[in-house]
Amino acid sequence: MLAVALSLAAAAAFAASAMFIDSVSGRVGPLQLSRWQMSLAFLMTAAIVALTGGWQSLDLTMVLWLTASSASGIMVGSLTYIATIQYTGPRISALLFTTASPFALALGFGFRGETVSLIQAAGVGLIVAGIALAVMGPSRDEGARNPKPLWIGIGLGLITAFAQALGSLLARPAMLAGADPVAAMAVRSGTGALFFILLLALPAFRPAELPSRSEIRHIGFAALAGMVVGMSFLMAALARGDVGIVTTLSSTTPILILPMVWVAYRRIPGPLAWVGAVLAVVGTALISATT
Repeated sequence: MLAVALSLAAAAAFAASAMFIDSVSGRVGPLQLSRWQMSLAFLMTAAIVALTGGWQSLDLTMVLWLTASSASGIMVGSLTYIATIQYTGPRISALLFTTASPFALALGFGFRGETVSLIQAAGVGLIVAGIALAVMGPSRDEGARNPKPLWIGIGLGLITAFAQALGSLLARPAMLAGADPVAAMAVRSGTGALFFILLLALPAFRPAELPSRSEIRHIGFAALAGMVVGMSFLMAALARGDVGIVTTLSSTTPILILPMVWVAYRRIPGPLAWVGAVLAVVGTALISATT
């Protein structure tokens, strides 16, 4: 039950982070956004761990697992996700990202022998269907800005979902071994920040200008909510629950963001979104009842 609560708390934090990111969307490029977000997240998590002594919970083996997790979930996953949005647009890319749940279930079963009951499987199915409905329907940003081959975008989206699921799987051994969740996130965000900083060596990845102070402040809030709080909750959930269940529950961000959008922008979600939310709630209840 604690793993369920932590996973949902992570999803809520991711939703809050998305609201802050939305405030700078279109003004800060995705690669520059990732670079600043990872760097600020590392500074915050490293400071917290230095004060709490969480570094002592890590050994070399844990660090290697967490670095591999970052390489898959952050380095590969972030780049392919950006490319997916460019090829398919935000709505379809969000739909493709829901495939992270079945990927996580398959990886958890194949590499760790993790299984789910029929009731849990039904819950996962309802949540995935609910997420899909929540991001479907009419949208102001249908598809990519510049039409490109859709099959390439679908392929990139599936790679993104697989990379995210694999990143969670690779982090699980370190978390089961007792790694501090914030220290684990410091390693993952630090590795990701170094990667995005090294990309500056390539002229094509250099930004035309730096973000303004206001934009950096919003990126900082996004990093605090998503990368520090949200990912720390996710790491803690992975120490207590199966990869597939945790990945599914933490992917309910499109559902949890509905009331936030309603309050912040006075935009009432459409009927499909509410149906999706109900399905996700029922699915979560089924998983909670058997966990």
